[in-house]
Amino acid sequence: MCLRVFCKGRKEQYDSLKEGAMSLGAAFQKVNFLRDFEADTQGLDRVYFPNLDFNALTDQAKKEIETDIENDFSKALISIKKLPKEARFGVYTAYIYYFMLFEKIKGLRSHQLRAARVRIPNYRKMLLLVQSKTQTTFDLL
Repeated sequence: MCLRVFCKGRKEQYDSLKEGAMSLGAAFQKVNFLRDFEADTQGLDRVYFPNLDFNALTDQAKKEIETDIENDFSKALISIKKLPKEARFGVYTAYIYYFMLFEKIKGLRSHQLRAARVRIPNYRKMLLLVQSKTQTTFDLL
């Protein structure tokens, strides 16, 4: 949704980055779904992945979802690198944060998603902010 603003009306730039932006949004949503798995499936009775029985989520089904998310993140990073410089820091910071959540989720077994909401400690968030600023300032992406 922000891509049009970031591209400042440059249609060609928008068109070239649109697929990556959509992949980034999809990755963020899917990570959120897995992070909030217990609350969504049990408390709110929401299921976000069609044809998947979350009451019997297997490690194999989780792995398939993770592969899909990895593909989304890969496509997104290509577009992030091409964003206008003034937009890159914020988007890349969000990317790094969600990727960090995703890595933590990947380290869990499917049944562990029911135990507690996955989160990143505040000190790690601060470190990723510094990392992101350094990488975007010095074009190290």
